[in-house]
Parts: sequence; C-alpha cells; structure tokens
Amino acid sequence: MTPTTDLHKLSATDVVRLLKERLLVEAAAHRIQASDPGINAVPIRCFDQARAKAARWEDSAHKSRPGYLYGLPILVKDLTAVKGLPFTLGSRIYKDNIAATNDPLVDVLEDSGAIVLGKTNTPEFGAGANTFNDVFGKTCNPWDTNLTSGGSSGGSAAALAAGQVWLATGTDLGGSLRIPASFCGVVGLRPSVGRVPQNFYGEASSVGELGVHSVSGPLARNVPDLALFLDAMAHHHPSDPLSRQPPEVSFSEAIQPGKWPLPSRVAWSPNLGIAPVDPEVATICEQAAGWFASMGAELVHDCPELHDAVDIFQVLRAAVMAADPAGGAHMRDPGRSLLKPELIWQYEKGFSQTPEEVARAKHAHKHYVQRVLDFMTRFDLLCCPCVMVAPFDVDIRWIQEVQGTKFSNYVDWLMMTYAFSLVDVPAISVPCGMTTDGCPVGLQIVGRPQHDAALLAAAAAFEKAHPFAGMVPIQPNEGT
Repeated sequence: MTPTTDLHKLSATDVVRLLKERLLVEAAAHRIQASDPGINAVPIRCFDQARAKAARWEDSAHKSRPGYLYGLPILVKDLTAVKGLPFTLGSRIYKDNIAATNDPLVDVLEDSGAIVLGKTNTPEFGAGANTFNDVFGKTCNPWDTNLTSGGSSGGSAAALAAGQVWLATGTDLGGSLRIPASFCGVVGLRPSVGRVPQNFYGEASSVGELGVHSVSGPLARNVPDLALFLDAMAHHHPSDPLSRQPPEVSFSEAIQPGKWPLPSRVAWSPNLGIAPVDPEVATICEQAAGWFASMGAELVHDCPELHDAVDIFQVLRAAVMAADPAGGAHMRDPGRSLLKPELIWQYEKGFSQTPEEVARAKHAHKHYVQRVLDFMTRFDLLCCPCVMVAPFDVDIRWIQEVQGTKFSNYVDWLMMTYAFSLVDVPAISVPCGMTTDGCPVGLQIVGRPQHDAALLAAAAAFEKAHPFAGMVPIQPNEGT
C-alpha cells in the first residue's frame, strides 16, 4: 500500500483507484498542514467536515457517469460559494460572510463524488493576476516563495504545485485559470462558455450581457487529470441556463492516443501583434510550439488582427464592474475604505464611462470576434506565450513595464490571455519549459469554438512528449 505521506505525488487518475482505502482526505489534510505555511494557498479549511463525509461515504446515484471521483478531496477557489464555509471573495467587506448555498459547480462536483477540503486564496473579487488580499495575505509560488503564484486562481495553482490536492477549481475572465497555471507549472483550462455550470446571477450575468464571459473551470497537474476533472464538472445545472449536458464522448476518452487526430495546421505568434513579451519567455514558447511541426503539422507564423483588444476589454471589463448590483454599495463608505486601490480605479472607470463609449466597445467587439473566428477557420490551434513575463516578486502588485512598454493599470499586462476571453474560444496553459532562473513557463494553446476535446487531445499529446508534467508536485522552495 502506498504510504499516506506519498499519496500527494500521485496523479488524480491513479489515486482514484486507491479511494476505497479512504486514506486521501487525511493525506491531503496532512500535506496542506505541512506545506501551506510557506505558500498560504488554502486559508479556509474544512478538514473535519471532509473527514466526516469520507467516513460515511456512499457513492451517489451518478457514479456511472464519466469523471466520477469516488470521494476525491478537492479545493475550491474562494470566488465560488460552498455552503456553510466562509465566502469572502478575498475582501474585507465579506470577511465574515458564510455561504448559505452551494454554487451550481459545487453541487455538480459533489454529485460527481468530490469532497471539498477547503477554499483557496484569491485577489479581492478576483481582480488581478497576483494573489494577495487584506483578509488572508499573499499566496506565494512553490517554485520560489519570493515569487507570485499568479492569479486570480493563484491559491488553487499553488496548492496543486505543492501537492496539497490533485484537483482544484478556478475562474477565468481575463486569464485567471491560465496565468497561475503558467506561473506554477500546472495545467489550467478556460473551457467554452456553458461547458461548466456556475452562478448565473450577479456579476456573471452582467459579464455575459456585455459580450464577455467569466467561466469556471479546472486546474490540475497534468492533462489527463484535467480531463477527468472537466468530466466531473461538465454537466447541466438547472440554476445555470447556459450550462449544457456532457458531451457524448468523455474528455478522458477524447484525449486517448489515436482518438483524436493531431492538428494539421497550427498558428504561432510570440506576441499576438500587440504585447511586449520577455525574450526568454518567447523563445521557450516558440521552441515548444515547434513540436507540432515535428509531428507533421504546418506551423505558420501568424495571428488574428487584435489591435483593439486592450481598448475593448478595458471598456467592457469596467462596464461589468459598474453593472454589478453590489458595485454601488462597494464604492460607498464604509465599503470604499475597505477596497484595494485597483478596485476603486476599476469601479470609477466603469461609473465614468458614457453609454456611447460602451456601445462603441460592444460594436467593435462584434467585429473583433468575427475576425478571430474567421482566422480560426484556417487553423486547428493557435499557440503563443500564456503570460508576457515569468513569475515575479510577490510584493509587486502588478507588472508596470515590459521591454520598455509601460502599463498604467493592473489589467493591461494580461492581454495575452484576455485577447481570447473576448471570443469565447477554449484556451489552455500547459507547462513548456523553465527559465534560467528556474521558473515555469506556460504555452497558451487556443482551440476552435466549442472544440474543447480537440484542444485537450492536442495538449495531452504535447505533454506526453515532454517531461514537464513530472516536475510537480514539489516541496515549497524558499528561494534566495
């Protein structure tokens, strides 16, 4: 029998086979207690509740469906409600808030045999790609605890890299599943809209009405585990009218060798024509994208016309914040005095925009979407760096300059990922190399609309040909 102290090193696919021994909740709890002091990934814990569920475990009526997890402990990002647990959204405004109900995603995951072990750290309201807040503090990168884990799903990504659990949830509007995956050397998928159920009301519905969507999705240490987790998530929930029934062929089956053909035509861009990218990051990703050519694909240096991505996203993102029913209350004292300055800037931008400005952005967005969709009819995949830089000092709130280009706000430097959030195409970050300083780098692979399975199959083939998935879990490293 595998010792409980070694179980964190196994993949989710392998560890599900050991669940009948009921060791996993205890193993994961032990690993969190041992490794979290150095990274602060899991500030909200429900170990006793999870132990009790494991002790009285009975398989649900859904145990025959793909992705059933048989009592596997998971972590949930603290932007997602879990009944009876703190639901702070990383904000002092909600530091004492307890969720009265589950988010639809949690309902589906529990039906799929998951046991929630705790909640992971997030920036305040998920705003930003460095995970810190005034409720729980900062989350550090296990590869070097002086560095950021990314965000806004930084707690989930750090927990996976440190081997605290096998699977963790995240959310993604501007890149929040992909960026922390890149920084922590794990895998993060922004799935197609409706693939994973979530809370349809509040900000999530406002986002959709304005033409961009926040989605919930999976993070894992490798692609097969991520496919398993997506199978567990991908079910209709009556509270989310956008959610769909699962596909006829499970994602775990779709990624098996030979089940899906490798891509025949792949686009590569080091910067999408809009972004300054660190040369080392660009080189690592270009070498990774070249693997598809070595497997027979035509690799073309090309990308869609994305010149207005920043302006469109900034206007629509700010409009989302202003449309949030709670936004006005947040900006009145005492709420305003509790917000971080980046959120105050974001709300003020949203409230100051005219209806004409928003209408122009929505009109431009329609043309933007069409350009990207037209481009993707000519390619199976598009590859590019996931983030323009490698992980940086955790005490730097956001990147203000790259390669001589200055950024005036906390959003602009995320353009490599939000350029595709605007189009609702599936996109994944997979580990593809390491910098000379020993930091992980993620390759962003973008698929055609609704082609989540084909995207995962390509990512799985890439991963199988490279050693990067085997680099995690790691013991948190204090760096120098």
